[in-house]
Amino acid sequence: MSGRRTSNNRIRGPQSALTDFLAANNISAAQISADYERRRREAQEQAEQEADTNGTIAEEVEEQQPDEREETALQKKKRKRAEEKAREKIKESKNSKKQKKKKKGDPDGNDSDVAFDMYSKSKPLPGQLENCEKCEKRFTVTPYSKTGPEGGLLCAKCSKEQETQKKKDTKVTAKKQAGPREKRRQTESSKLDGIVLDGAVSLQDLCIRTIANNIHDVEEFGDLPQKFIERLGHILSKKRVITSRTLPLFLQPDLETLDMTDCGNLEVADYIRIFSFSPRLQDLSLKQAGQFKDEVLDYVMERDVPLRHLKLYAANLVSDQKWIEFFTKCGHRLESLQLSDLDYSMNDDTFMHLIRGCPNLKRLKMIKCWRLGDPALGAIHELKSIEHLSLKFKLPTSAENLVDMIASIGSNLRTLSLEDFHDADDSVLKAIHTHCAQLQKLRFTDNDLCTDAGYTDLFADWSNPPLSFVDFSGSRSIDYNNPDGTEEAVGLGTTGFEALMAHSGSSLETLMIPSCRHIEREGLENVFDGKKEYPNLKTADISFVRRTDTPIVAGIFKSCPQMTKLTAFGCFSVSDVMVPKGVALIGVPNAQDSIIQEGGYDFDMINAGFGLM
Repeated sequence: MSGRRTSNNRIRGPQSALTDFLAANNISAAQISADYERRRREAQEQAEQEADTNGTIAEEVEEQQPDEREETALQKKKRKRAEEKAREKIKESKNSKKQKKKKKGDPDGNDSDVAFDMYSKSKPLPGQLENCEKCEKRFTVTPYSKTGPEGGLLCAKCSKEQETQKKKDTKVTAKKQAGPREKRRQTESSKLDGIVLDGAVSLQDLCIRTIANNIHDVEEFGDLPQKFIERLGHILSKKRVITSRTLPLFLQPDLETLDMTDCGNLEVADYIRIFSFSPRLQDLSLKQAGQFKDEVLDYVMERDVPLRHLKLYAANLVSDQKWIEFFTKCGHRLESLQLSDLDYSMNDDTFMHLIRGCPNLKRLKMIKCWRLGDPALGAIHELKSIEHLSLKFKLPTSAENLVDMIASIGSNLRTLSLEDFHDADDSVLKAIHTHCAQLQKLRFTDNDLCTDAGYTDLFADWSNPPLSFVDFSGSRSIDYNNPDGTEEAVGLGTTGFEALMAHSGSSLETLMIPSCRHIEREGLENVFDGKKEYPNLKTADISFVRRTDTPIVAGIFKSCPQMTKLTAFGCFSVSDVMVPKGVALIGVPNAQDSIIQEGGYDFDMINAGFGLM
């Protein structure tokens, strides 16, 4: 009874959290102490064993060494090798012992230490306070608290910074891994622009690209030449970063010319700012100017900005009344007016005010103006000083009005562009042949009424000098019931193409004949036979000319030594063609890359291989 009473009356003090943890995991202090003593003895024995080994090896080395006074350079080298081998043996013996311990396991070894470390380094529970690993700021732990690089917890601000840095590192890594793909994508994009790089990029181009990539850090362009500023504007427009922030970089008080190819991010106040910062503007070109409104023209008229050349694309929010007011007040100064993509304003009545208010126009371009038709076409003959005319109407027009217009102003024209005039026939081509004698550029596209004979008569014995630019895109018959076309070739055919090249081949720089499917292989062979030479032809588009094949493309390369860009979409017979240095071949995915070859290509051998000799 006394023993039981004694044991029951024993007073126990409070236990610490460590004691409770060790008891819950069956870990005793005596066991920890015994394990510690055992590991200490093993470490001491191992140290003694290594000392004996080192002494033995040192004695062997000393026996092998001769007297220092007689040691040569070769012997010294051998001695050092022996010492290094001895050290490596010691290291190997240590590593092998450690690996054996890991394989066999140590039931009485490090388990207690691991448990102790787990407890000592355990993370605080949600709701507890903890110091941030980075900024050492005290914060309340939540279930969403992030772990720092050294295992501690981070506050909300440091956690956000760490996630942001991780995303940046991931992007950089992904960009490095996708390097070749990105490079190929950029190469193909440059090809579409007609740019083929041979070797390294020039320092000038590299500087321009660097500025474009860091445009938000640039405060001003300084004294950069105007051509570099224009190129920067085109690059930034392509990246769609022309905004209220970057626009002032291009504006100067003495600026007279401004060309922006993408103004989609600009607002009304930005357009007014252009004329406010640069009141001497004479040549203005703004594309995708969707927010160019009446208020902007009001400011131009109020400040009497001396505009002489105006080019606006998609300025569809300017009302007809405001256009009439502008042409009446400022039209006498205009020498060039180019408007495009107008489906709300600019009807026939407004166009009449344009003709009367702008008598000095030398260049007029009206493209995709949905509300213009025959009345506007009939009024153009009043522009006696017009030299460059480009028209593309949505409403139907008659061939008679086109003929009358050409007869009235054709003698002064140097550029004539007629797109989507579906009712034009051979009489229009005859009027061009008769009344136009100074043309340098001719575009007549998307027509299915003019015949191959009409094109042949146009170029036969034409008094006009050789053309430098020709575009007959989409000149072919369209009849879904007769996909092969009529017996008589409709559109530009073989005879018309040969007449075109005979007349203008010596001066032609740009040739656009996509979808002219009635040009036969015989005509292509006669023109690009490798013997006739077209010294100025640099750009050509022969897409969907179905008779084009590999020998024809090879003949083009030989006949056109200045060729820089050849587009051949839909020419499925072209394969494995060798592209000369500096030429961008677009639309042929299985063409060989540009190859630098001394002495050029033996095109006669290529043609012989395809049976053309």
